[in-house]
Amino acid sequence: MTGGLKDGDTEEEFLHSPFIRKQGNIYKPNNKDMDNDSLNEKTMEDVHTKEIDLVNRDPKHINDDVVKVDFEDVIAEPAGTYSFDGVWKASFTTFTVTKYWCYRLLTALVGIPLALIWGIFFAILSFLHIWAVVPCVKSYLIEIHCVSRVYSICVHTFCDPLFEAMGKCLSSIRIRTTKEV
Repeated sequence: MTGGLKDGDTEEEFLHSPFIRKQGNIYKPNNKDMDNDSLNEKTMEDVHTKEIDLVNRDPKHINDDVVKVDFEDVIAEPAGTYSFDGVWKASFTTFTVTKYWCYRLLTALVGIPLALIWGIFFAILSFLHIWAVVPCVKSYLIEIHCVSRVYSICVHTFCDPLFEAMGKCLSSIRIRTTKEV
């Protein structure tokens, strides 16, 4: 069960090969989940070097509720009060291009510093959650467990007999209601 010579192996091959258990090598076990060493090996993705999608930049749809403003959402001419077609087209183009380039300019100037600030913020938040919040909550739960046992003993010792006695005393009270017409 712990290894040894397999059928057809010689003593010399066994001395130079890695230790093989009957279940398989500890790094590549012979089970159905991890067959085909190189084909099905699961590799851990490094979040720092993963490729980003430049086409779908909101894959989790976190900005679906953000205001998505198009020209038609802001400027509309009711029937009967139309401007010149050229003015309408120029207004549409001006609005769209201005919005596009202002957004790009603002992200170029402010996006990287804000990304740095948000990265620091979420790093601090993660650090505090891992090293302060969770240990405090666990400590609280351990301590409150002791307090709850003492509280439970006090309730069962002092309150239960009192309420049982009051229940027996008041159990013979009957209330009858009648409706008079």
